[in-house]
Amino acid sequence: MRFMHRIVKAVVAISLAAIGFTAAAQSGAQSSWDQLQHTKVLRVGVIADAIPYFHKNLATGQWDGFGPDFAQDLAKTLGVKVQYVETTWGNAVLDLQSNKIDVMFGLAPTPARAKSVNFSDTLFVNTYTSVCNKTYAGKDWAELNNPKVKIGVDVGSSNDMAATKMAPNATIERFDSQGAATLALQSGRVDCQVLVILLAQPMLVKVPDAGTLTIPKPIFSNATAIGLRKESDTRLLDAVNKWLKQEHDSGQIKQVILNNMQKLVGVKPESFPADVKF
Repeated sequence: MRFMHRIVKAVVAISLAAIGFTAAAQSGAQSSWDQLQHTKVLRVGVIADAIPYFHKNLATGQWDGFGPDFAQDLAKTLGVKVQYVETTWGNAVLDLQSNKIDVMFGLAPTPARAKSVNFSDTLFVNTYTSVCNKTYAGKDWAELNNPKVKIGVDVGSSNDMAATKMAPNATIERFDSQGAATLALQSGRVDCQVLVILLAQPMLVKVPDAGTLTIPKPIFSNATAIGLRKESDTRLLDAVNKWLKQEHDSGQIKQVILNNMQKLVGVKPESFPADVKF
């Protein structure tokens, strides 16, 4: 009995020690803000070939696009340097959770994602458009919300979400990619393609005869934000939101978007409809 009692005491002691070690490790883990102050490096998620959000020059290794421009400006404000870490839209949330990156520009703050990461205030607003052939004008969602109208979208995207929400009675054809949906529009397999304005404009530069772009009424937009690690210490989040307010007040957010749209995809600022707000 004494032998068994000693074993039980030993097991309990080991368990308590393990719990104490875990608690100490957790309490000693650095917050994003403390880590940033220590390293003086802001780790930013970037995605290859996600123009105009991100673009990597393979010859020079330089990154361009909304994300890198915003990152450099934010880092300058924080007094730190930028380190780019390649990721994907699908892995960005996981990379924030696992502390591989500090911020991710261009994430849509969905309820599901908000359970895993923190989100900044709105970075910019992306407006949904319809690019239609001559059969339909696409001036309002009511016109498109008809079983006779075939709408092409890239499956699982925010474009898919918008078409499903705003035109649930339409015949929605889902394709593996945005490009495949555009080919279907060109060939007449669908009547319209629903796209956010920042993707619709570049598409029409490449394929000007694909259709006519309109912004259906009522205007439907989707907020885009900056993703950060989920934690109770909000100092980095607060600093990001303070920077965002300054950038919006100065008009710099809009300017960065317009500059990259022209530089990377050839879309001139004056080509945006007056209804589009960033």
